Amino acid sequence: MRVAALCLAFVGGMLGLAYASVPLYRIFCQVTGYGGTTQARENSEGIVIVDHDITVRFDTNVSPGLGWKFYPEQRSMTLKLGEVGQANFMVENNTDKTITGTATFNVTPQSAGSYFNKIACFCFTDTVVKPGEKLEMPVVYFVDPDMLNAVETKDIKTITLSYTFFQTDKPEKPLAAIAKPQGSGANGG
Repeated sequence: MRVAALCLAFVGGMLGLAYASVPLYRIFCQVTGYGGTTQARENSEGIVIVDHDITVRFDTNVSPGLGWKFYPEQRSMTLKLGEVGQANFMVENNTDKTITGTATFNVTPQSAGSYFNKIACFCFTDTVVKPGEKLEMPVVYFVDPDMLNAVETKDIKTITLSYTFFQTDKPEKPLAAIAKPQGSGANGG
């Protein structure tokens, strides 16, 4: 009996870690800057616009079986370093059910990730898309001019911002509603 309980606890722990892996990896990357992870800022206050062009390309992907079409309204934008830009992305749910998704993101080259700052992004929260629904989702960002001061980033002319959407498993009803008995008394519940 003790071995069965230990095995069940192990399997439950592994299942919990599997569900937590995407958010935990995202937090790890944001803290360390690993994998070209961008930075989040409330605004661009105090950032000076520098007369140096940078082109930002947009790449979009969805995980297999998600049933969404996801694409940027424009493939690239050219801005001055420090200038705030807004890129719009479209998502369409081509299924017959409501789907909740979360977007992971990165920047290449990886060395530019710590200089790419998002002020607002759909990737900060889950996205819920109803059947047949089409949403426009903005990203407001700027590239910090300090990248000109670093040897590994001073010659970069193009940055690619890449997103991948994954389905987030969320029950349609809250767990408390699922566990609640359905009826009582004369109806036999």
